[in-house]
Amino acid sequence: MPKTFPVMRKEGPAVGAADNEADVLSEEFFEARRKELKARLPKKSRYRHSLGVAEESVRLAKLYGADVRKARLAGLLHDWDKGYDDEGIRARVAELGLEVDPFLFEHMPQLLHGPTAAAALAKRFPQLPADVLSAIERHTAGATDMSDLDMIVYVADVIEPNRDFPGVDELRKLPEKEGLEDLFIDVSAHVLMNLVERRRFVHPHTLEVWNHYIARKKGSN
Repeated sequence: MPKTFPVMRKEGPAVGAADNEADVLSEEFFEARRKELKARLPKKSRYRHSLGVAEESVRLAKLYGADVRKARLAGLLHDWDKGYDDEGIRARVAELGLEVDPFLFEHMPQLLHGPTAAAALAKRFPQLPADVLSAIERHTAGATDMSDLDMIVYVADVIEPNRDFPGVDELRKLPEKEGLEDLFIDVSAHVLMNLVERRRFVHPHTLEVWNHYIARKKGSN
């Protein structure tokens, strides 16, 4: 891994020590981050996508009994670092002092924006709930111990209203028909098959996550 990188742009000011969890889950905090996100993401489509993920995360949170404010905030912030190109996100990893999978760093840097966003936001806003940060970090590659909030943001990222790809309408109908873990499995299957069909790299961790949840499913039958 390279040892030196260009200096990255600075984040905005940190919240004060008097702020608490209620503040970061407030409407005022959400609106401030929404405006900041709009400036951070150079492509309007990415900003619209983030708003769509926040919207869909709320819908899923209501459906599956998760915290709506946390889901909305995690959905908004999940692509906080999406504006970086490959070299920029690699530099971001170094800037934040993160240890990441070398395969990911070399061949799939586009998946690093989840971990870097979570780390950067945790540093700037230490009052952010751990489960919100987890959902942001895990929305790219998943994990073998996904929480409900993790799954909600992962799914919302794929099926939010602005997405347009073959099969998305069918995926959008699934939340009304099945439980959250089954929904996560079905959406993961679509993502995985899409990568294979496009002859793209599949991170080994993605296969580990897939196998874990399929084994759970088979064990429960």
